[in-house]
Amino acid sequence: MLALLAVTAPVALGFGFVGAMAARSHIPPVSWLGKGYIAIVRGVPDIAFFMFFVIALDQGFEWVRHKILCPDWTDPIRQGNDFLVCQAAKLPLGSAPEWVHETYGFFLAVITFSIVFGAFAANVLFGGMRAVPHAQLETAEAYGMTRRQTFWKILVPQMWVYALPGLSNLWMVLIKATPLLFLLGVEDIVYWARELGGTKTSKFTQYPHGDWRMWYFLGLLIFYLGMTRFSELGLEKLMRRLSHGQATSGGELLRKETTA
Repeated sequence: MLALLAVTAPVALGFGFVGAMAARSHIPPVSWLGKGYIAIVRGVPDIAFFMFFVIALDQGFEWVRHKILCPDWTDPIRQGNDFLVCQAAKLPLGSAPEWVHETYGFFLAVITFSIVFGAFAANVLFGGMRAVPHAQLETAEAYGMTRRQTFWKILVPQMWVYALPGLSNLWMVLIKATPLLFLLGVEDIVYWARELGGTKTSKFTQYPHGDWRMWYFLGLLIFYLGMTRFSELGLEKLMRRLSHGQATSGGELLRKETTA
């Protein structure tokens, strides 16, 4: 779970930043692509996306490998509900060690989570970009800055103070969404709480204790509450730091505190 958060959060933020840049592009097809990504992915239920997108992504990888590694294959790949490719195209290979299978499943989980939460991050960042006072962008252009310089030196540094509240909510949702790893076949912290707390499971046939799942899940409850609380404290400090010198209510409040 912690590994997924550590990898997915920056990757999803990268997806979101690219999506927000595309959505505000002056080139219509690029803008349509960015806004379409935000609207479509946000409009699909997460569970449906996790269940079907991962299958499509996995089959897409195998289809590309099949076309490259098995050009002489004559049978149809799609046979009813079956998706049949040559053995060399399978991902991962049946002879691969267990850690390769686990790494591949983790990779699919990261990509899926990043695309889903990247769309929400893109919407938040797009709103943060639009919240930056347009007069500041006009002033930068009046001083001779190019459009690229204005974007990176004026718009991007200031948008974070407007986007951080939405991104903090998204971070909380991402923490609570990690149990969806069950749908991707990844053994996460919730999975192991169920396995270790039960008296008899598919992995362990005998335990020296009774059914302790309630206590394991109670520990998970405390763990998740602690994670969210520490996140709130860290995000609050980051928000105060970003608000310094900004023409916002938070920045004005900090200015009054320092001058009092």
